[in-house]
Amino acid sequence: MNAKQKLIIYGIGLSLFLGGCMNMDNEEHVDSKEATGEYKDTLVRVQDYKGDGYVLRNGEEADKIAEEKSDEVKKAAKDFFMEKYKTDVKVHNIVGNVDGATVFVESTGPVHFFTTAIVPIDLSQKKVVGDDVTSLDGDIESAIQGGLYHLIFDDEFNNLDQYLSKIVSQNEVVGKRKESLENVGGAGYMTPYYYLSTPPEDKAIQPVYEAYLKDPGTPVSELKSLFSKADFVAEDYNITIQLYMENENVEPDKKLFNKVQQDIKSMSSIPKGNYSVIINDNLINEKVDDGIKDNSLQLTFPDSILKK
Repeated sequence: MNAKQKLIIYGIGLSLFLGGCMNMDNEEHVDSKEATGEYKDTLVRVQDYKGDGYVLRNGEEADKIAEEKSDEVKKAAKDFFMEKYKTDVKVHNIVGNVDGATVFVESTGPVHFFTTAIVPIDLSQKKVVGDDVTSLDGDIESAIQGGLYHLIFDDEFNNLDQYLSKIVSQNEVVGKRKESLENVGGAGYMTPYYYLSTPPEDKAIQPVYEAYLKDPGTPVSELKSLFSKADFVAEDYNITIQLYMENENVEPDKKLFNKVQQDIKSMSSIPKGNYSVIINDNLINEKVDDGIKDNSLQLTFPDSILKK
């Protein structure tokens, strides 16, 4: 598989998160057609959106059981992350799916990321099956690796954070609320203004990931030394910048959209990777955590900005 093929899989795959299509082995989120049809009247101001109203298809029955047994669901998810990944997580939200609960978590340590686990529920017996917790194939691994990439290139990410904070302070745009990332984010390393995606089998970060799993307390200096620059492929590290207009009834700002693109192209002190830029209007669909609409301005694959 070449770099472009991998970019299609991972870059577009994560853009589906933005589109609200969270397709798991045993659950299917509302697709984009329904987002503009059945759920067309569920648009809210992004400043008001905390993740409330988010649903997974056919999850009503499991959702009720998961709410009643939330302590069991939380414990099962936390135990799963500690046993398999030696990582402590905080549970922010539980959403019923077709035959279980999707649990949205955030890591508590210096390796920071948001992700999900799937806790099965025996609907007939209304029983939480805590020993069979699972996740999307490669999803948690990719989230941890994204958190590690951020950790070992902290200075570069700080530069990106400062730039985007300045853009927001000087223009009539905003990002998502922190609560929405906590409650329905689940897409790896995320901030209110962007998220990072890395492929789970990436060779450059793999030695870092293996060292982390062996000892989560491994010093950052040692983790940095393990990152394989020779195997690094910038096309595989996808950074999606997504902003929203600050005011309602205002179209996405084309001038700002072009400025952000030009700034990203010219900056040399930000993380290496493949950058997409999206500016939406002020509204987000609360059912599917989706702000992308027909009027959104998007620079995405194959036109994204590659920083090597």
